[in-house]
Amino acid sequence: MGPERLEVGRIVRAHGLDGRVVVELVTNRLERLSPGATLSTVDGRPLVVRASGPAPATGGRERWLVCFDGVVGREGAEELRGAVLTAAPIADPEALWVHELVGSAVRDPAGGLLGTVVAVEANPASDLLVLDGGGLVPLCFVVDHRPGEITVDPPPGLLET
Repeated sequence: MGPERLEVGRIVRAHGLDGRVVVELVTNRLERLSPGATLSTVDGRPLVVRASGPAPATGGRERWLVCFDGVVGREGAEELRGAVLTAAPIADPEALWVHELVGSAVRDPAGGLLGTVVAVEANPASDLLVLDGGGLVPLCFVVDHRPGEITVDPPPGLLET
């Protein structure tokens, strides 16, 4: 899946008898589940959100009860179990997007190369840039970004081994 479609969640299971499903989000953009929003399965099946709301407490996971147009009954919902949901990127010039960060060179304020981002790891305090040399840099230390390059200003000793 390229940057033209981003993973935004996964259908965990059916909920009830009326076609609702439990969706576990991997995005903080809740508009992905607004009525009328279109998501797709990785095989290209479009799913239009009819209604959604937070699921009852599930141990800290971000889960939602979602009704999709055309998904009828428990059987229809069960067919979607395990489906990965994708959506087009949202245009937001202030946001840092994982698909734009991975592969970027990471530099200190003086321009020194610290590494290349190989992944972004979720962390409660601040998501972490995972560098090719094994270093971890909290996103809160990003001071500038442009295509293919990120400048960070971490405290002394953070990236020393």
